[in-house]
Amino acid sequence: MEQIIFNLLREGAHDRALALITHPVPAEAARRLAELEPEDRWVLFRRLGSADARAVFLHLDDEEQAGLLESMGLDEAARFAAHLPLYTLARSHALLPRGYAQTLLTRLPAEKQKGVRAMLRHHEDSVARIMRGEFLAVSGQTTAAEAIAALRENPLLCDDTGSVVFVTGGDGRLRGHVRLSTLLRAHPDTQLGSLLESGKQSVKLDDNKVDAAHRLQRINLPVLPVTDHNNVLVGVLRFDDAMDVLEEDASEDVYKKAGVGDLIHANEVVRSEKLTAGGIGYPVKVRLMFLMVTLAGGLMVGGLIDHFEDTLAAVVALAVFIPLVMDMGGNVGTQSTTIFARGLALGHINLKRFFRVHLVRELLVGIAMGLVLGLLAGTVAWLWQGAPNGIPELGIVVGVSLFVAVTTASVLGFLLPWVMLRLGVDHAPGADPFITTIKDFTGLAVYFLLAGWLIGVT
Repeated sequence: MEQIIFNLLREGAHDRALALITHPVPAEAARRLAELEPEDRWVLFRRLGSADARAVFLHLDDEEQAGLLESMGLDEAARFAAHLPLYTLARSHALLPRGYAQTLLTRLPAEKQKGVRAMLRHHEDSVARIMRGEFLAVSGQTTAAEAIAALRENPLLCDDTGSVVFVTGGDGRLRGHVRLSTLLRAHPDTQLGSLLESGKQSVKLDDNKVDAAHRLQRINLPVLPVTDHNNVLVGVLRFDDAMDVLEEDASEDVYKKAGVGDLIHANEVVRSEKLTAGGIGYPVKVRLMFLMVTLAGGLMVGGLIDHFEDTLAAVVALAVFIPLVMDMGGNVGTQSTTIFARGLALGHINLKRFFRVHLVRELLVGIAMGLVLGLLAGTVAWLWQGAPNGIPELGIVVGVSLFVAVTTASVLGFLLPWVMLRLGVDHAPGADPFITTIKDFTGLAVYFLLAGWLIGVT
């Protein structure tokens, strides 16, 4: 489809290309338009009727919206933007070139300017920057029939915002909400005040948008009311907007897990471009820096093995289980760092409760896994190499060493990324090398020391 449209545009057949883009559902038309290059997108968008253009525009991504506003030129963009919602204008303002955005803002109607400036005064990560102003709020004396009629008469309400009616007092303060399904089942003369659900499910203008999105995800509502510091209803957070926020937040953390930058300063996300595109100098430098830790650690572990050379020579069977102790700890450490990164990205890990809750829990998980794996491996070691060779203590040596390696790696898999976050260091390329070095050294040290003590060799 994209190639066909491209060819038609190059042939000058704009009307035929537009016919392929146009769709009764604005969201589908926006999807088709978004597949085109920016210059082609603008060529077709400008040929849409004003009503269709606004409907399609509102279904485009923020970057695509800003690109179209810039392509229009200031005069046309000002006329078009005068009919756009405040939240759309605020998002585009942040993405447009600074001078262009400021000039465009001054050309908007006074009331629209005031609304956009009010939104821009809030932090870019606040709910105020993503909330929508289309909602239906009525008094508690409104009947079910009147509320349904008001929903029918409001063309700006979509499926999400039209499925909940908010009830406010005379001062605009939120009292609660009534679902559309409840309205449809109620007697037409029933007042909404008697159908209210709790008004406590709301967020404030300056609440963090990621926290708000997680809250909406947990409750059974399609929209979450947004109130000011006086509990006056000022907007709503839609479910699809909340999911976009969570997807963006999760993607940002995943990129950082790949070695982009620390998770504390979000403005350093730009490092992902250096690691995934462009020259190879930066990724080689960043990754080699931490791999040097593994190199040094490997040499230290080699020195440890060399130190216990006589022990190995006396009990050759010990060499059989060295890979087991080393590799199992490495796998556990990788599991833990991955779980930490995903939990942090999805908001399941609260850094303020890290030691009291998450680290303690991971320690218990590590102990449980260490006990199971140590018992199994120790039993196998005893049956396979211990008893047949007259050294039954080998089972204890392998089991205890594996328990120590697994527990240590599990805790380090959570602790080291946390430490690196606090230090402002990329934890993705840095955590695993440190974990590998520490768990290998401690696991093998316990392994050989136990062997020397229980088996009686030095």
